[in-house]
Amino acid sequence: MRYALYFTPPKADPLTALAARWLGRDAFSNEIFSDKAIGVVPENHAEVTADPRRYGFHATLKAPFALASSVTERDLLDVAADFAARTPAFTIPELVLGQLGQFFALVPAAVYQPLQDFAAQVVKTFEPFRAALSEADIARRKPEGLSEAERANLLRWGYPYVNDEFRFHMTLTGKVAAEQQAGIHDLLRDRFADHTGKPLDISGLAIFVEEERGAPFTVRSWLPLADAQK
Repeated sequence: MRYALYFTPPKADPLTALAARWLGRDAFSNEIFSDKAIGVVPENHAEVTADPRRYGFHATLKAPFALASSVTERDLLDVAADFAARTPAFTIPELVLGQLGQFFALVPAAVYQPLQDFAAQVVKTFEPFRAALSEADIARRKPEGLSEAERANLLRWGYPYVNDEFRFHMTLTGKVAAEQQAGIHDLLRDRFADHTGKPLDISGLAIFVEEERGAPFTVRSWLPLADAQK
């Protein structure tokens, strides 16, 4: 079993429902959606969304980890509840559709320091709960292809893209072939138009769980941040 600290909007948020239908699965309920319920999709939609569908709609704050032997799930949930109660909610000024390499995601229009600081605090606060990576886990991250800073992060924090290397993104696709990228971009631009070019409230902290390696991630707990608008 692995746990992860993610951001995702609340279960009832329209963005959560829209993204769940696009990905084909709701991480809160584990409900599966067929392409017929989603609307217009590319022919290889199931393949394009396979990877983000397993993880659920989210932005990674602290990447999936096994629990250290000295702690329990109850310990994790208790500390997460305390952290959320003490951490003020805030708002990203503008959310946009972005392309990161070969995949598409919803991202901030510009680096927003309060968001960077929030993510770094999550990484550090929950580090005592993370079991050390195995050699196999490290190898899966292909450290030879990482920058020096990313390799250092992997070894120190269990994930390459933290602190100065952190970039908030809510993934909508896996890798998209070059010849399909323009079409997918336009489809996503239209599908998510009600949510892009607008602020995004960072109103909660979610604990996701993977019951066994390869299983879909589901929301174990969604905790509102302090002063979050209900």
